[in-house]
Amino acid sequence: MQWLAVYVLLLDVANWFKIPISASEFSLQGEYLLGGFFSLNIVFNQKRQSYPVALECQRYQFDESAYQMFEVMRFTVEEINNSSTLLPNVSLGYEIFDHCSDTQNFPSVLSFISQNGSVPVLQNYKNYQPKVIAVTGPYESTTTITVAPFFMMNLIPMVNYGASSYDLSNKMLYPSFVRTVPSNKDLIKIIIRIIKWFGWNWVAFIGSQDDYSRDGLNLFDQYIRQNDICLAYQELLYFNSAYHATLNKINKLNIKVIVVFAMKVIAENIVKAAIKYNIRNKVWIAGEGWAMNKQLFREPGIQNIGKIFGITEQFMSLPGLNEFIYKTRDNNDHEDDDQCPQPKEKLCNQVCDNCTKLSSEEILNESPTFSFPVYSAIHTMAHALHNILQCGANGCNKSIPVYPFKLLKEIKKLNFSLNGRQVQYDDNGDPPVSYVVVLWNTEGSSRVFEVIGSYETYPEIAFTINSSRVNWDNDGSVPFANCSVECKKGFRKEKDRNHECCFNCKMCPSNTYANFTEDPNTCFPCNAGEWSQEGSTSCQKRSIMYLPFTGPLSILLLISAASLELLCIAVTVLFFVNYNTPVVKSAGGNMCFLMLASLIMSSISVFFFFGQPSVTECIFRNVMFCFFYTICLSCLAVRSFQIFWVFKMASKFPEVYKCWVKHNGQWLVIAVVSVVQFIFCVLWVTLKTPSPSRDETSYIDQIILICSSGNVEIFYVMVVLILSLSVLCFFFSYMCADLPKDYNEAKSITFSMLLFYISWCIYFTASMIYEGVLIQLIDAAAQLFSLYGILLSYFIPKSYVIVFQPKKNTQAYFQTTIQNYTQTISRM
Repeated sequence: MQWLAVYVLLLDVANWFKIPISASEFSLQGEYLLGGFFSLNIVFNQKRQSYPVALECQRYQFDESAYQMFEVMRFTVEEINNSSTLLPNVSLGYEIFDHCSDTQNFPSVLSFISQNGSVPVLQNYKNYQPKVIAVTGPYESTTTITVAPFFMMNLIPMVNYGASSYDLSNKMLYPSFVRTVPSNKDLIKIIIRIIKWFGWNWVAFIGSQDDYSRDGLNLFDQYIRQNDICLAYQELLYFNSAYHATLNKINKLNIKVIVVFAMKVIAENIVKAAIKYNIRNKVWIAGEGWAMNKQLFREPGIQNIGKIFGITEQFMSLPGLNEFIYKTRDNNDHEDDDQCPQPKEKLCNQVCDNCTKLSSEEILNESPTFSFPVYSAIHTMAHALHNILQCGANGCNKSIPVYPFKLLKEIKKLNFSLNGRQVQYDDNGDPPVSYVVVLWNTEGSSRVFEVIGSYETYPEIAFTINSSRVNWDNDGSVPFANCSVECKKGFRKEKDRNHECCFNCKMCPSNTYANFTEDPNTCFPCNAGEWSQEGSTSCQKRSIMYLPFTGPLSILLLISAASLELLCIAVTVLFFVNYNTPVVKSAGGNMCFLMLASLIMSSISVFFFFGQPSVTECIFRNVMFCFFYTICLSCLAVRSFQIFWVFKMASKFPEVYKCWVKHNGQWLVIAVVSVVQFIFCVLWVTLKTPSPSRDETSYIDQIILICSSGNVEIFYVMVVLILSLSVLCFFFSYMCADLPKDYNEAKSITFSMLLFYISWCIYFTASMIYEGVLIQLIDAAAQLFSLYGILLSYFIPKSYVIVFQPKKNTQAYFQTTIQNYTQTISRM
């Protein structure tokens, strides 16, 4: 009952504002009446009212483009009335209102839904026949959403030509709403396609404070998340907003692409502000509301603000429209000259003093964006009516009652061709999309809207842009309009926390590579056996490194090892031939052969350092040296101890020395040490066998084939044993360094131990600072030098005496030397 009271009150208000005017373009008598809403005037800063007030639109700013749409409706009705195929012998009439406000134009709405001059309260709308059978308009989304409920409650068809808010596609709220323009959803999709086409992702969205822009912003924000586009700045402006401040913010954020999805007046204001404040080199994407705004197109300085891309309906010429406009202008002129008014009584907002002041050229020069949508909206109503009246070649059955819900049912089933375009509606009441992308060519004197692309959904989705027709400034390349500069090769993207399409570039570390086609945000690790430097885009195979037999240093060591064995064999033969001479006996006699055999066997380990390592090579390259070198060292230790004891201690402890000689102490010690070292060697090999392994960490470009250390604890015990023997050798031999020159095994042993220490100090120092394949060569060299130290210092001097100084290899010479040394000691 409250709604009924409001209806009656507003209808009374409508009657209060009846005014007399001359012959009006706002109405036409006919058998079936169509309603039309056109915003011929624009109201800014509407004042809120606490009581119903009808607004006189003619007092506000006149909109020429809306009047062109107004004339298209009149032209279309006349064309249909003159048609012999569509609604033959049926006359259509219309009632049109200037709908300039979304809150104060309800008298016109109530007039349309009235029945016999009053608004009925319906229980059943099946027999409801309002004043009009259907309505087109209003133009704006906010205005449409405001008045639509009055028509929805009784299923009066609203065939809209301009409201594109996606909310109107909701059939639960707007069951009788259809439109001849695509929804904001489709418009936003083509805007995003344009942005992606040119590779941009850092954009601003400017709208107006209305449902059209709010709906567009919500859709834009929703779809850009799926397309790696960032909304760098957004703002919905009022008519009196600070446009300069908005443009300054956009400049500070370095935004190049600006989507202006706003009502016509706001779009004009922001573009004029950009011209005034010298905003340059931007890319402007215009929604269909101002995509072909000829007033802005002719604005001085428009060429300086950058490139403007407009999205508008596919251009469609309306044959006969120009003639209709010229005819109506001529008729108005004659009426004014003759001063022959035809009084009629009309409701308020059916007056347009400014309309008659426009010339035909001014009307036809306005943007044709919504001409075809108006044209197809009227044809939609007519075709649906044609089907209800069962029209044929002989006429129509006018006896069939036309109810709004029946007309709506027929509208939803329509599928016809109109001037080459398909007119039909989907389940949401939306038409097929047929957009074109226009470029504002504002350079030079011949300014034109140049079509450079298209977007259609019928019969299938197709989107194209001819980029070659866009003459970009500067070097002619597409302007960079991204949040971040693309990373160089070998870098990955590290996304910003605030904006997904903003990122920092991080160089891929070594052993990884960047692959933009696979994933630009990841550094992929190289496969096993591959490597890469920092900042690589691919991996290379790692070199397999080991000591080859054919390397120069390898050959040198192998020859040295072979030479050592030959020398040892030669010395063995020499000592065997001269076994009973004093030199051989003083060198140790039988022990010399054990030492020489140990040197030969130890040198064999050097050959296992070359070639690709196997388990056998890993075992024998160190085990043979450790075991046989231990035997040799134990012999030297015993010899140095004997020399020390004979010359230094035997006279003081004769009984101890006799016991040592009697029980073959030297062989007992050698045997015990050898057996102990042999046990450790067996444990070292069996507990954790040294095996081939790959050193993949020391060098990024190399894989070094090495041998594992085996059981480290046992290995350290073996090393300690060898080191202990060497210390004993060095100690006893050093204590005997003052022995006669010609009987100087102690000095030889001291020298060999010094060479042993130097060799292994060099090896361990190198192993701490160097991890390459040559460390194995140094290991082999240290072993070889240790062996050569004993051979050269202990055996070669004695061999030299045997071969070149035979007179010193006599019993008499040795006795004389010893006697002289004894006498010297006794005098001290």
